Amino acid sequence: MQTSASLVIAKKPTASETELEKYAVENLNKHKKGIFRKPVSLAHMLSWTKEPIKKPMLMTRDKEVKREGLESFKLIQCYMSDKKLKGFTRETAILELTTRGWKKPKLRDEIFIQLCKQTTDNRRDDSLMKGWEIIAVCLSIFPPSSRFYSYLEGYIYKHLDGNFDTRKVEVSRYAAYSMRKLERISQAGARKGNKKITTEEIEIAKRSVFHPSMFGSMLDEVMELQKERFPEHKIPWVVTVLSEEVLKLGGDKTEGIFRIPGDIDEVNALKVKCDTWMEPSCKDPNVPASLLKLWYRELYEPLIPFELYERCIDCKNTKEALHIVSQLPEINRLVLCYFIRFLQKFVKEETVSSTKMDENNLAMVMAPNCLRCDSDDPTIIFENARKEMSFVRTLIQELDTSFVDDIV
Repeated sequence: MQTSASLVIAKKPTASETELEKYAVENLNKHKKGIFRKPVSLAHMLSWTKEPIKKPMLMTRDKEVKREGLESFKLIQCYMSDKKLKGFTRETAILELTTRGWKKPKLRDEIFIQLCKQTTDNRRDDSLMKGWEIIAVCLSIFPPSSRFYSYLEGYIYKHLDGNFDTRKVEVSRYAAYSMRKLERISQAGARKGNKKITTEEIEIAKRSVFHPSMFGSMLDEVMELQKERFPEHKIPWVVTVLSEEVLKLGGDKTEGIFRIPGDIDEVNALKVKCDTWMEPSCKDPNVPASLLKLWYRELYEPLIPFELYERCIDCKNTKEALHIVSQLPEINRLVLCYFIRFLQKFVKEETVSSTKMDENNLAMVMAPNCLRCDSDDPTIIFENARKEMSFVRTLIQELDTSFVDDIV
């Protein structure tokens, strides 16, 4: 399995270095030092320091952000072992920091720019590694603002080539993971639900830098993850175990299955279980059903690759649709066929009478989980939704998936 920065499809950021510098000039608070209160240079302001900051990095009139911005910096220093903080350990410091960023969107950019500062020109390997760990964890829980996105994207991008790696810290690996997380969370938004962030979630996010999660990864990464535990499996374990759980709990007799979401906190808890290879233990079939949809939707590359998307939505007949399936990479084809085989179990007349989810409804809610429109134009997205639904409905009706039972 590839584990280098090449796993990131890292197009060059749209913001140039000049634009990024301009952003800093226009938005950073002006800091001064010494008895003569000389202005601190921009380069110095954006470089690691052992000293606490006297005011937030970014200009703001929000008194709460001003106060919590200073506290956030202390939490960062505590986790990076740059300074001790009374009442906190490294573990409780990162938990408190991520919780604040999750709950208070106005604080997020301040946290991210502080992390950029503390991972720039940092000569202490342990501190540098911990700083990048925080970036990776934060990007698993909340995004920067759209205004700050380009700054953070540019900062991460310049660390992808390995020039900032040290003897003990693979900065490029952290940057590769962070770039992927930045792209994904900026689309999906901050962590959903009201349940508190747990230390277990944070540990999973940290571990995923070098051991990718089953969620938000590429198919070959997921297969590599399970290779030692399930060498005989030809499709992801998480797909089969969640699909079986839906059926075991009577999902095929549950009205609105796949349409009605499961409790978000229970879904988050189940996600943590799956990422630690624990078997599901649910009561509501909507919970594994929701997580199953999430797994498909969060794949780093969609189940049907972007290069085949236009052909799918322009598909005119069954023969064309089946030909597209035959051209998929083998792992994608197997997983898609398993996905369709699973949905085909729900279109029997007696099942539909219970679930009220016929092939049209199933195609409507499931199409976005295997086809992903690459446009940001709402009009195009809306127009393509009907075509995506039509393609998936054709597969549910016509695709021969009987062979799947012999490969799982």
